[in-house]
Order: sequence, then C-alpha cells, then structure tokens
Amino acid sequence: MQLWVGLGNPGAEYVMHRHNVGFMACDVIAEMHGFAAVQKKFQGWTQEGRIGGEKILLLKPATYMNDSGRSVAEAVRFYKLAPDALTVFHDELDLAPCKVKVKQGGGHAGHNGLRSIDQHIGPDFRRVRIGIGHPGDKARVRGYVLGNYSKAEQADLINMLGAIGSEAEWLAQGNDPRFMSALALRLAQD
Repeated sequence: MQLWVGLGNPGAEYVMHRHNVGFMACDVIAEMHGFAAVQKKFQGWTQEGRIGGEKILLLKPATYMNDSGRSVAEAVRFYKLAPDALTVFHDELDLAPCKVKVKQGGGHAGHNGLRSIDQHIGPDFRRVRIGIGHPGDKARVRGYVLGNYSKAEQADLINMLGAIGSEAEWLAQGNDPRFMSALALRLAQD
C-alpha cells in the first residue's frame, strides 16, 4: 500500500488558498479514480482506492499545516510503511505557477508542512511539488501563500489538477519521469 498525503489547512476559509493545493490534488485524484467515501482517521481525512494495480490511501491531515507530521506519522506507524511508500503533494514557491516536479527526499525549503513531516519520520519520502510561483518579495510570501487563487489563475489550476489526476497511474507505478513528461504534454495541449 502507498500513502499519498495532500498538505493544506482545514476549514472553509482556506479552501482556495495556494497553500491548500495539496488538499486539492488529493480531492481530484479521489474523484477521478472513484475512491471510497471520506473517513476520519489519523487526525485527518482518509480515502481508500486503487490506481492501476496499486492500493492507495489518501490522507489530508486536519492538524493544520505546521503540525502535519503528527497525522502522517500516525498513518505510517499504523500501516508499518517505509518512507518510500509515502508521497506528499504540496505547494512550492520555487516553481512557476502550475508547474509540477517530483523529487525523492530533500530538505523542506522553509515549508512548515514538510518540516513537520521531516521531524516525525525523516526526509526520505517522495514529494510532488506543485508550483505556486513567488510573489517576488520575501516579506510578501506569507500573505501570498495564504491567499486565494485569483480568478485569472483558476482555469490553469483546474487544468493542472485534472492532469495530475489523469496521469496519477504513473506515480502509483513509481515512474516519476513518465508522470512528469505526461503531465507536461497534457498541460502543453491546454
């Protein structure tokens, strides 16, 4: 089994925040692949399903971003998963808006959700980095990340999330390069 975690903050006021794009990715994957109904588990919301031949548990921690590691660690321990069974979908300031890159392991680059997971289980997990762009000034980062996607950004956001859902089978198979190239091709057509 694989554990796919979307990072975000719980609550209606955060739904369209750039920081919640990990939650959005999980929601789209669950919908496109017919995952089971949402259950409250591991201090968050889970959905079980299959993508291709792989069993996937989606988890959206309800602990707020800065404490996501508590929820993730609870699920990892319960299922006795190795770090390589974990994939985390998160917003990435250092990528252009709606660009997606996958990497194995690494630092947290100031991302508090990743920092929390690192503290609880270590850094050796796969990350699906979803670009939100940078506001240009470090002093504006907090407001930008915790701000809603603008109306002008929403069509690109919807296309990118749909592409992640459509190409998720490559991620499930562990073929990260194929996932990224299929995603890039799909987004180039939109």
